[in-house]
Amino acid sequence: MSTSGSSGRPKRIAHTLASLTTVKQGQSPRRWLLPFTPGTYAWWQLVTLSLANPGQDLVTVEQDELHHWTDVAAQEGVTAVSGTPTFWRHSLLRAGNRLAELALAQITIGGEPVGQRLLDDLRRCLPQARISWIYAATEVGAAFAVHDARAGFPVSWLDGQAPDRPRLRIDDGELQIQSPYQGVELDGFVRTGDRVEIRDGRVHIVGRLTSDQLNVGGAKIATSQVLEVLTEHPAVAWARVYARRAPLGGELVAAQVVASSRLDETELMSWCAARLPEYAVPRLISFLDDVALDGSLKSEL
Repeated sequence: MSTSGSSGRPKRIAHTLASLTTVKQGQSPRRWLLPFTPGTYAWWQLVTLSLANPGQDLVTVEQDELHHWTDVAAQEGVTAVSGTPTFWRHSLLRAGNRLAELALAQITIGGEPVGQRLLDDLRRCLPQARISWIYAATEVGAAFAVHDARAGFPVSWLDGQAPDRPRLRIDDGELQIQSPYQGVELDGFVRTGDRVEIRDGRVHIVGRLTSDQLNVGGAKIATSQVLEVLTEHPAVAWARVYARRAPLGGELVAAQVVASSRLDETELMSWCAARLPEYAVPRLISFLDDVALDGSLKSEL
């Protein structure tokens, strides 16, 4: 199967049915929504979950139904949903009231960095559901899951030696994983391309090494740092940070934003200026009407 291409050109990774089947122990009966594109790693994770565990039923949703998946879930009695952070932000913004009416027992998040703001928003919307975020990638398989509704994973998970469990380590700010579920041609620790930071005893995945750094007049700033400040604003439902070429060379920080309530560019720039170095404040901010959602269920990187 192909990787997403977020760390360069897409690659093809070989898997076996055994390496794709990562959940083998008994599970409470659930009816899962399956929103992912067929053949992707996330799609296979739900399919093998259903094949290996009786009582794990799947409800498929077509791409043209994604904007109305809450209606499909209500009609079909869905009790568990897996999606990316972009999928969940899109759902909270477009159908938050409808989402809160669903009888969901399990929410699973993966495929992109997961921030505390999203976890808190989902907890308020669906207090009865268990919220899990999963680190999984086509190259390394499903490496670990966090069930405490907190961003990041405990530092104590690094350098573990438990048999038949993925091993995690950090090398020069990059998460590396050795997993029994990784692609069959990959040996030893695999470089994930994900940049991590340790804060308050947790390891946080903050962005991609290949696309996370901007150079503003010789000063380096991580797009993830700007993104975190933007999404802390109570009216920002979603944001994307990227580089725009400056008139005299170099780069300017730019952002696309989806607001959940009235918000203007001046207010948001002032918010950022109070929390970021001057050179890191977005100089170009455009407002979008909705969170973009396509077959990948991910934000454009």
